[in-house]
Amino acid sequence: MTTAVGLDIGGTGIKGGVVDLENGVLVGERVYLPTPQPATPESVVATAVEVIDRVGHSGPLGVGFPAVVDPDGCVWTASNIDRSWIGQNVRDLIADATGREVFVANDADAAALCEARFGPARGVSGVVLVITFGTGIGSGVLSDGRLVPNVELGYLELDGHYPCEWHFAARAKTREGLSWEQWVARANRFLAHAKRLFSPQLIVVGGGVTADWDEWAHLLDPGLGVVRASRIDDAGLVGAACLVPVGEAGGPAS
Repeated sequence: MTTAVGLDIGGTGIKGGVVDLENGVLVGERVYLPTPQPATPESVVATAVEVIDRVGHSGPLGVGFPAVVDPDGCVWTASNIDRSWIGQNVRDLIADATGREVFVANDADAAALCEARFGPARGVSGVVLVITFGTGIGSGVLSDGRLVPNVELGYLELDGHYPCEWHFAARAKTREGLSWEQWVARANRFLAHAKRLFSPQLIVVGGGVTADWDEWAHLLDPGLGVVRASRIDDAGLVGAACLVPVGEAGGPAS
């Protein structure tokens, strides 16, 4: 068994766990702590270290982070985290705090990697969109199975809403007391716009809202070509672990 630690840093929670890279399942328990508020670099890194310590597995880390992250680990945007993150190097901060090698990507891109390797996007030619509805809207784009990084569709303007994720994300359902019918009407509008932009072969929808899939999936526009993600709430964590090159990953979790 080849394993690696995945860390999924989100706007509301930080999750960590050991992942079997051969089949994409968690080995042992997932560790979860709320994202500190304000979500400054110092507070987020401290909480991430606590999660990693509780996971209790050595070796390099794969990290999904809720922002545009360049190839060197530098943060370019901050929507669901504190703006003091902009210009900071998340890879180096976590590496310095843990003493481990760190591989980092946008959190939605990590989820897309999970679905490309273990989910319905596996083996699909052409463009696949992986959309996660949660605190915001995460978007990963795959082209012939290869990731196109940092495509933040939640930052688009749509119907006068900018960033549009404020209006269309799953959090809006709770914040505004929307019914499933009302919220899915918004989701259909967002997904139709994304389909018009990318002409995907497939749209994979994930995020915590898919835990209630049977309550609302029948309301989705059948012409959109939407399927449910393979993971309800762990695609980002599993995909983050997949950032660790297999040659540097470890053996069975202790």
